[in-house]
Amino acid sequence: MTKRLGFFTRLLPAAPDFDRDAGVVYRTALEQFAAAERLGYDVGWVAQHHFDPDEGGLPSPFVFLAAVAAGTRRIRLGTGIITLPLEDPVRVAEDAVVADLLSGGRIELGLGSGGSPSSFTAFGKDSAARSSLYATGLQELLDVLAGRPIRGTGAVLHPTGSAVRQHIWQATFSASGGTRAGVFGSGLLLSRTQPRTEDAPHATLTQLQQPIVDAYLAALPAGAEPRIGASRSVLVGRNAERVLELARVGVRRHASYLAAKGQSIPVPDNGSVEDADALLAANDLIVGTPEQVIEALSADPVVTGASDLMFQVHPADPDPDTVLESLELLATEVAPALGWRPGGAGDAAGEAAAGEAAAAAAVRAASGASSR
Repeated sequence: MTKRLGFFTRLLPAAPDFDRDAGVVYRTALEQFAAAERLGYDVGWVAQHHFDPDEGGLPSPFVFLAAVAAGTRRIRLGTGIITLPLEDPVRVAEDAVVADLLSGGRIELGLGSGGSPSSFTAFGKDSAARSSLYATGLQELLDVLAGRPIRGTGAVLHPTGSAVRQHIWQATFSASGGTRAGVFGSGLLLSRTQPRTEDAPHATLTQLQQPIVDAYLAALPAGAEPRIGASRSVLVGRNAERVLELARVGVRRHASYLAAKGQSIPVPDNGSVEDADALLAANDLIVGTPEQVIEALSADPVVTGASDLMFQVHPADPDPDTVLESLELLATEVAPALGWRPGGAGDAAGEAAAGEAAAAAAVRAASGASSR
């Protein structure tokens, strides 16, 4: 299986003292996409969130990805995810197709049923009905992209959506969701973390997600190539203590945000909200040097069996320079140790770019940059 390397951003302000202006956040993310392309990343993913800049700062993924497309030429552009129950499926199809054409066929269309209850209320939807809304919207979206008549009319999608239809992903927390993704031949998007259940409060993320993977694989049509995206929260740096302290600050900030929203804070039984290392563990955040991160990820069979490695710094969300350092080390050291090869799909330019980035990283390490 050829692995692809992806990075994921929620477009959040990077640190408490960093500029929170949305325009600055967006431009910073554009710079990260450009850097990721130079490093050989195959895909960049963005999340969609409404009304809450501390949860995620991007309500309109296709607008942002069109801007990314204008400044890049190779990296694929993914939505992780579009909250389908809050959208008109016809408009999602139209926007996705236009963005795909403008980008030269680079859109990866990730879908999910998520979203806060308040977002559903604001859009005049019932949060309790999200599952049925998603199922109905998904079928309509697939029909529209397949060129079937829209809502009993003679109208069909223009431009055609056949190319986008081949790059649909579904996000889920459940085995039944894995089955649905498999039945439709979609890719499977697995979260960086997910809630523990009452009957398995101490389950590892792998233990929660392996049954979803198994259900997906069992439901795939014969001959279909599995597409499994394993998202993980990872902050990697040369200086282990430095990145660990930055991650501790980040998870404390995230816990404060959850508390202010009245949401539950994931903390193991033997920890507390004051215990930053307990928060790191409860948020499934992997922090350390390339060697430490490789060891942790290599022990995760969901990661090692995935077609797509997807890394994000949330909920650590450090300063932009640290994010770029982490992106670089993931591409030059961590991902290759997990089986990824730059240009694995035959992209010589991507391989050359990653080679140049690795050489530059070596020069910086030799000059003492890693001691920051």
